Amino acid sequence: MKNLPKYIDIAFCLLVLPAMLFMFPVERWYHNFQTYMVSMVAWLYCLYFINRTLTVPCLFKSKKMRLAGIGIIVASLFVTYCFSAISLFNPPPHKFHDGYTRLLPMVKPYQQAVWSLFMIVEAFSFAVGLFTQTEVQRTRRREVEAQRDRAEIDLYRAQIKPHFMFNTLNSLYGLFLTGNANALPSLEKFISMMRYIHTTASHTESVSLSEEADYIQQYVELQSLRLNDKTKVALNIDIADKSLRVPPMLLVTFVENCFKHGVSPVEESTITISLTERDGVLEFRTCNRMFPNRRVGEHLGIENCRKRLNLSYPDSHRLTISDADRLFGVELIINLTK
Repeated sequence: MKNLPKYIDIAFCLLVLPAMLFMFPVERWYHNFQTYMVSMVAWLYCLYFINRTLTVPCLFKSKKMRLAGIGIIVASLFVTYCFSAISLFNPPPHKFHDGYTRLLPMVKPYQQAVWSLFMIVEAFSFAVGLFTQTEVQRTRRREVEAQRDRAEIDLYRAQIKPHFMFNTLNSLYGLFLTGNANALPSLEKFISMMRYIHTTASHTESVSLSEEADYIQQYVELQSLRLNDKTKVALNIDIADKSLRVPPMLLVTFVENCFKHGVSPVEESTITISLTERDGVLEFRTCNRMFPNRRVGEHLGIENCRKRLNLSYPDSHRLTISDADRLFGVELIINLTK
């Protein structure tokens, strides 16, 4: 599709225009008026490429450029008129059987040929030019939309990182404040995770699925260190093709949500997290109890993830979020091969 206009140009130059020329008695005209015929054919080829590369693009731009395009059309009409105005020969008037002279006795056959070929070239070049400009406009629109989507994705990623760090630092603060023995191991895991965020996730559009899975596992281990025996955590990761790539930190927000809202110091609860991949299809599920600890901006991370999914996988993902009977569940299926 990208090179289609070039193929049309070649077809016009080698097939269409020569075929149209031979529909007229060009051999006799070329034998008697060689310079004239060569100049006229050269003008027709020039006219085609002038319209393709200059006239039609001008009509898609500013008002001043549109006026310039109209000026080129007027100039081409004038040049064609000059070719048709050259007197090569004066054939006798053609008469019908009833003796009446034809309606246009002053228009000679070669003049009819000049204007016919001009109209053919003009129509063909404008059709190809309009097609090309339509494709150019569509490509530019796609590029603008892609740039906008990338900017939005970067914004959502930038919002997730401080959101995650503040919550994790708050958990670490609680561990150190209470003198918990897991405080130092938790800090080491936190440093390792920060290294991943700022050296890998911040400088690439995608990471391997295994890297993202390792990051989720580290996060779950870090959060589990601060839990008491009231909360059980079940993590299942089963990835067949670890080379598949996903946007960084796409899934961790759902995991973070489990520990933010599914943990109670006095009530028993269970958090289940499952990440599997088979034949390029990623299936991610979480389930946790919901405790009444609503906070300002608690849905920011999930909404950001929803938007990132819509931008990164507009037609190849399904996200289902359920909230019933104090159970919050997330089911995300992504076809990574599309």
